[in-house]
Amino acid sequence: MLTKEEMPACPVATTVSLIGSKWKLLIMRNLLVRPWRFNELKKDLKGISQKVLTDSLRSMEKDGIITRTVYPEVPPRVEYALSELGESMRPIIKAMETRGIDYKKNQQ
Repeated sequence: MLTKEEMPACPVATTVSLIGSKWKLLIMRNLLVRPWRFNELKKDLKGISQKVLTDSLRSMEKDGIITRTVYPEVPPRVEYALSELGESMRPIIKAMETRGIDYKKNQQ
Protein backbone atom coordinates (compact mmCIF):
# COMPACT_ATOMS: atom_id res chain seq x y z
CA MET A 1 0.00 0.00 0.00
CA LEU A 2 1.32 3.44 -0.91
CA THR A 3 2.06 5.93 1.82
CA LYS A 4 0.41 9.35 1.66
CA GLU A 5 3.68 10.82 0.42
CA GLU A 6 3.87 8.28 -2.42
CA MET A 7 0.31 8.87 -3.64
CA PRO A 8 -0.30 11.22 -6.55
CA ALA A 9 -1.41 14.73 -5.58
CA CYS A 10 -4.48 14.43 -7.80
CA PRO A 11 -7.29 12.37 -6.21
CA VAL A 12 -8.39 11.03 -9.61
CA ALA A 13 -4.84 9.84 -10.29
CA THR A 14 -4.85 8.11 -6.90
CA THR A 15 -8.00 6.16 -7.80
CA VAL A 16 -6.65 5.34 -11.25
CA SER A 17 -3.46 3.99 -9.68
CA LEU A 18 -5.57 1.60 -7.59
CA ILE A 19 -8.03 0.33 -10.22
CA GLY A 20 -6.88 1.81 -13.50
CA SER A 21 -5.96 -1.35 -15.37
CA LYS A 22 -8.46 -3.17 -17.56
CA TRP A 23 -7.93 -6.41 -15.67
CA LYS A 24 -8.27 -4.92 -12.18
CA LEU A 25 -11.60 -3.39 -13.15
CA LEU A 26 -12.87 -6.69 -14.53
CA ILE A 27 -11.65 -8.59 -11.46
CA MET A 28 -13.51 -6.10 -9.27
CA ARG A 29 -16.62 -6.48 -11.45
CA ASN A 30 -16.61 -10.20 -10.75
CA LEU A 31 -15.87 -9.83 -7.04
CA LEU A 32 -18.81 -7.44 -6.64
CA VAL A 33 -21.05 -10.47 -7.18
CA ARG A 34 -19.36 -13.02 -4.90
CA PRO A 35 -15.97 -14.36 -3.82
CA TRP A 36 -14.09 -16.15 -6.61
CA ARG A 37 -11.32 -18.71 -6.78
CA PHE A 38 -8.24 -18.14 -8.94
CA ASN A 39 -9.15 -20.66 -11.64
CA GLU A 40 -12.72 -19.35 -11.83
CA LEU A 41 -11.40 -15.85 -12.51
CA LYS A 42 -8.90 -17.17 -15.05
CA LYS A 43 -11.65 -18.97 -16.99
CA ASP A 44 -14.08 -16.05 -16.84
CA LEU A 45 -11.60 -13.32 -17.82
CA LYS A 46 -10.96 -14.32 -21.43
CA GLY A 47 -7.48 -13.35 -22.58
CA ILE A 48 -5.86 -12.78 -19.18
CA SER A 49 -2.61 -14.64 -18.61
CA GLN A 50 -1.90 -16.46 -15.38
CA LYS A 51 0.96 -14.04 -14.64
CA VAL A 52 -1.17 -10.93 -15.15
CA LEU A 53 -3.97 -12.37 -13.00
CA THR A 54 -1.50 -13.31 -10.25
CA ASP A 55 0.19 -9.89 -10.38
CA SER A 56 -3.15 -8.06 -10.38
CA LEU A 57 -4.51 -10.03 -7.43
CA ARG A 58 -1.29 -9.52 -5.44
CA SER A 59 -1.32 -5.80 -6.18
CA MET A 60 -4.98 -5.44 -5.24
CA GLU A 61 -4.41 -7.37 -2.01
CA LYS A 62 -1.38 -5.20 -1.17
CA ASP A 63 -3.46 -2.07 -1.81
CA GLY A 64 -6.22 -3.36 0.47
CA ILE A 65 -8.85 -3.69 -2.26
CA ILE A 66 -9.31 -7.44 -1.93
CA THR A 67 -8.85 -10.11 0.70
CA ARG A 68 -7.31 -13.51 0.12
CA THR A 69 -8.63 -16.34 2.28
CA VAL A 70 -6.82 -19.68 2.40
CA TYR A 71 -8.93 -22.53 3.74
CA PRO A 72 -7.06 -25.31 5.58
CA GLU A 73 -8.17 -28.12 3.29
CA VAL A 74 -6.41 -30.67 1.13
CA PRO A 75 -5.93 -29.48 -1.52
CA PRO A 76 -5.87 -25.89 -0.22
CA ARG A 77 -8.74 -23.68 -1.34
CA VAL A 78 -8.12 -19.96 -1.83
CA GLU A 79 -10.86 -17.38 -2.37
CA TYR A 80 -10.62 -13.73 -3.28
CA ALA A 81 -13.23 -11.23 -2.14
CA LEU A 82 -13.59 -7.47 -2.00
CA SER A 83 -12.46 -5.81 1.19
CA GLU A 84 -14.31 -2.89 2.74
CA LEU A 85 -12.21 -0.57 0.59
CA GLY A 86 -13.06 -2.61 -2.50
CA GLU A 87 -16.76 -2.52 -1.64
CA SER A 88 -16.54 1.27 -1.33
CA MET A 89 -15.68 1.35 -5.04
CA ARG A 90 -19.00 -0.28 -5.99
CA PRO A 91 -20.52 3.08 -7.12
CA ILE A 92 -17.57 3.65 -9.49
CA ILE A 93 -18.04 0.26 -11.17
CA LYS A 94 -21.83 0.73 -11.24
CA ALA A 95 -21.42 4.14 -12.92
CA MET A 96 -19.12 2.56 -15.51
CA GLU A 97 -21.69 -0.19 -16.13
CA THR A 98 -24.49 2.36 -16.55
CA ARG A 99 -22.36 4.43 -18.91
CA GLY A 100 -21.52 1.34 -20.99
CA ILE A 101 -25.18 0.34 -21.24
CA ASP A 102 -26.19 3.88 -22.30
CA TYR A 103 -23.37 4.08 -24.84
CA LYS A 104 -24.29 0.74 -26.43
CA LYS A 105 -27.96 1.74 -26.55
CA ASN A 106 -27.18 5.00 -28.32
CA GLN A 107 -24.87 3.34 -30.88
CA GLN A 108 -27.66 1.30 -32.50
